[in-house]
Amino acid sequence: MNQTLQGNTLTQRYQPLAVVSPLEDRTWIVPNMTDTEKLSPTSFALSQKPEVKLSAMPWFHGKISREAAETLLNPREDGLFLVRESTNFPGDYTLCVCFQGKVEHYRVKYKDNQLTIDDEEFFQTLAQLVEHYEEDADGLCTQLTKSLPKQGKQDFCVDTKKFVEAGWVIQEHELEYREPIGKGEFGDVMLAIFRGEKVAVKMLKDSSEAAQKFLAEASLMTSLKHENLVQLLGLVFDKSHISLVTEYMGKGNLVDYLRSRGRLHVTKAHQINFACDTCSGMEYLERRKVVHRDLAARNVLISEGGVAKVADFGLAREESFTLDCGKLPIKWTAPEALKHGIFSNKSDMWSFGILLWEIYSFGRVPYPRIPLADVVKHVEKGYKMEAPEGCPPEVYEIMRQAWDLHPDKRPSFREIKVKLVQLKSITV
Repeated sequence: MNQTLQGNTLTQRYQPLAVVSPLEDRTWIVPNMTDTEKLSPTSFALSQKPEVKLSAMPWFHGKISREAAETLLNPREDGLFLVRESTNFPGDYTLCVCFQGKVEHYRVKYKDNQLTIDDEEFFQTLAQLVEHYEEDADGLCTQLTKSLPKQGKQDFCVDTKKFVEAGWVIQEHELEYREPIGKGEFGDVMLAIFRGEKVAVKMLKDSSEAAQKFLAEASLMTSLKHENLVQLLGLVFDKSHISLVTEYMGKGNLVDYLRSRGRLHVTKAHQINFACDTCSGMEYLERRKVVHRDLAARNVLISEGGVAKVADFGLAREESFTLDCGKLPIKWTAPEALKHGIFSNKSDMWSFGILLWEIYSFGRVPYPRIPLADVVKHVEKGYKMEAPEGCPPEVYEIMRQAWDLHPDKRPSFREIKVKLVQLKSITV
């Protein structure tokens, strides 16, 4: 795994997230809304819309050569197949299938922003194409009968039609855009009015690969509903653009909130509330076997009512996929994640310990007296930050437990939530 130090982050190269299709100039076909038009944003979000699931592609082997594919496809049973990226036609794919002791290579090309082999049958995703030829040879040398799974991390794709069918689509004309309120991983974040209420709109401005990650984030968010997670309201498919609409968090992110208000305005009651809220959201993710990977005060947002909610958790489904060229924030990331790329709910607990330190230091940057390049070395030797001034000893003990070098010895979010709720009940 290649690693380089850049600013406050450790850049790591991972396997690609998914196979993607170009989105340039695509016209999204979205049916008219019916009863959902009558719902407020809150009701729209909490209505019983089904989860949108990723489609697994165990048969996709990425960038391998024609020769490598033929080597892998042994013994050559009729119908054994894999899909790879095309070497002769970058951006296209190749379906490799065994028949009568040989391997046939079919170019899968894009035409009118859809996938096709024969210019007769067209598909939105590779998964749909494979499913079709598993049911019927339909002009191929043989029907696809058995896939050759890729070893290690496998890839996924997202079918935009599933968001439409599940009722997660918001019409562009329903949004009244206002001013920019921030920047996200994928593009700008805009304030907008949706059905009379403020919402945040993440606008995709990047490549088709980013679009697939964007949709993967949205697919996970459709399955998660909790009062301490930022709620997905829906998606907008406007011609070649995609936007992700979430509830608006009027008081911004937690680290800015702490720094701008400081000790004069942030009370001990506020601090324990923020800690409880965040832990509650993370305990829910833990129960759902979702790993955040980037928990920090900057990724916790505060509502107008002062409720803390975890954000940016959508790229984190456990053991499903990894960030491509993800930047790891060194000071917040557990040692086993930095060194070996091992992320878990226990690595999230390490990050939660850092977040607690941020809360009780009123937004200071962690490890304030240690140069960034030396942080990992100190941590691996067992160094733990001192308690911030005024931090309750019970909270500092939670931090110390979270920073155990052995992941298995760190507490669970469920255990910590119980302790924090008890502390909250006696904090005035």
